[in-house]
Amino acid sequence: MGALLEVIVTGAGDAVAAQEGGADRLELVRDIEADGLSPDPAVVRDVLAATDLPVRVMLREEPDYTADVAVLRRRAGELREAGATEFVLGFLDEHGQVDVGATRDVLDELAGCPWTFHRAVDHAAHLRLAWDHAVSLGPDTVLTAGDPEGVDEGVARLRELAAQQDIDGVTLLVGGGLRQEHVPELRAAGVRALHIGRGARGAGRGGSVLADQVRSWRTLLDT
Repeated sequence: MGALLEVIVTGAGDAVAAQEGGADRLELVRDIEADGLSPDPAVVRDVLAATDLPVRVMLREEPDYTADVAVLRRRAGELREAGATEFVLGFLDEHGQVDVGATRDVLDELAGCPWTFHRAVDHAAHLRLAWDHAVSLGPDTVLTAGDPEGVDEGVARLRELAAQQDIDGVTLLVGGGLRQEHVPELRAAGVRALHIGRGARGAGRGGSVLADQVRSWRTLLDT
């Protein structure tokens, strides 16, 4: 059975191409180069109208993973009013630890919506401790590359987390510099969910999602 394939999108055109290529779920963001920030509510509405796939909407305002709780709670309300029902979030404090209090305060605005803890864990002072703190907050998914530099450097840690995910009752979602050559080792280790950004896009930083690119991942995962 193939793994869940989540594709980063920034608008309705990306969403249509990702669905055509065989994606299972979308992560909607603004500013991929900053690892994703909150999209405009109008874009949320456009994407939700363009696809029937599940869409996880980024809730993040600062590239450094810090949290202005008042701003984030207001943005959460705006995104929910636009139709968002699934989210991606996760914040660090000034010591490089998961900001449990701030994350809980923002989660209060989401009323039990399914959510992913974002790659903030990779940029924490201690990734394994950050994973434990993230899991304690109740996400159904934790996104990580296993290392701040990406999957190339994080494979050993990802093998450990793949063995831990069922114990912790979460899904390990691997993304961040993920390439197709990583897939056989990750799947053999028990990874069941993969997250792609540039790997789904055409050449250049501004390239759009291409259905054929997504389909190549889908075929690999289903073979």
